[in-house]
Amino acid sequence: MRKRGLVWLLVLAAVLTLTGCGGKGSAETAAADNRNSVAMDESDLAEPQEAYGTDGGVSGGDTTGERSAKRIYTADLELETTAFDQAAEDLESLVEECGGYFQSSSVSGGGSDYRSASYTVRVPAEQYRPFLDRAGTLCHQLSIQEYTDDITEVYYDVEGRLKTQQTKLSRLQELLERAESMEDIITIESAISETEQTIEDLSGTLRGYDAQVAYSTVNLTLREVYRLSDGDQPAESFGGRLGRAFAAGWRGFLHVLESLAVALAYGWVVLVVLAAAGAGVVLVRHRRKKARSTPEPAAEKKDDKRV
Repeated sequence: MRKRGLVWLLVLAAVLTLTGCGGKGSAETAAADNRNSVAMDESDLAEPQEAYGTDGGVSGGDTTGERSAKRIYTADLELETTAFDQAAEDLESLVEECGGYFQSSSVSGGGSDYRSASYTVRVPAEQYRPFLDRAGTLCHQLSIQEYTDDITEVYYDVEGRLKTQQTKLSRLQELLERAESMEDIITIESAISETEQTIEDLSGTLRGYDAQVAYSTVNLTLREVYRLSDGDQPAESFGGRLGRAFAAGWRGFLHVLESLAVALAYGWVVLVVLAAAGAGVVLVRHRRKKARSTPEPAAEKKDDKRV
C-alpha cells in the first residue's frame, strides 16, 4: 500500500508539472500524456515530462497569422454647441442608432451659467468609426484623440493557459476516480479545487477582454457656448439675437430668485428673531408717544380751582 500511495503521489506531481506553467499543446501530445499519467509504473512518468519544454508549452497550435486580431479602441471627443438641448437629444438618438449605450453621463451648470455634459458611450466596434464621423457633424468638434490597444498576444496567452488548466482538471478528475487511499483523495481534491479557481479567474479575464474588444469606448464632452469657436457661428438674425438675450435675462432672473430663496431658507431663524425685536421696539415707542400726548388729570383740576 505504501508503494501504491507513493506511485499515486508521483503521478499527481507529474500532472501538476505538466500543466502548472501554462501554454498550449497539441491534441495528440495531450492524449499521450493522459495515457502515461494513469500508468502505475514509475518508469513511465519521465516520458510525458520530456514532451513539454521548460515553460510548460509544446510545439504546435495556432500561429499568429491564424489568429484574429484583438484590439481595444478608445476615443476622447470634445464638442460644443449653441443649442445644448437639441444637441443632447441628437447624440442620444445617434447612440441608439449605432446600437450602443451610455455607460455614464453627467450634466453641470444651468441657470445663468452655460451647461456642460460628460458622457461615456459604448458602441459596437464596427460602429466605432461611423459614430465618431456622425457625432462630429451634429456639433462643432473642438478636438478628438484616439487610442488603440492591441491585446492579441495577451488574449491568446490567457486563452492558452485556460485550455491547459482545463486539461489539467480533466486529468485530476480521472486520477480521483482511480484513487484508493484517503490521503490520495484529499490531495487530489485539493488540487482540483485550486485548478477550478484558476479556470474561473482566467475565464473572467477573457470575458473582460471580449467585452472591451466587442464594444469601443468614446469619452464625450459637450459644452454649451454663446458663439462657436473658429468663426463657425452661423449667421443669426436680429430676432434670434433678441430672443437669445431675453432667454438669458430670464435665466438670470430665475437664478436670482433661486439664490434668494436659498438664502431665506438658511437665515429664517435670524429673520424671525430680528422681526420680533423690531416689533418690540415699535411697540415700546408707540406706548411712550401715547403717554406723552395724554394730559395728567390732577393738574387739570388744580388749574380749574384757581380760575
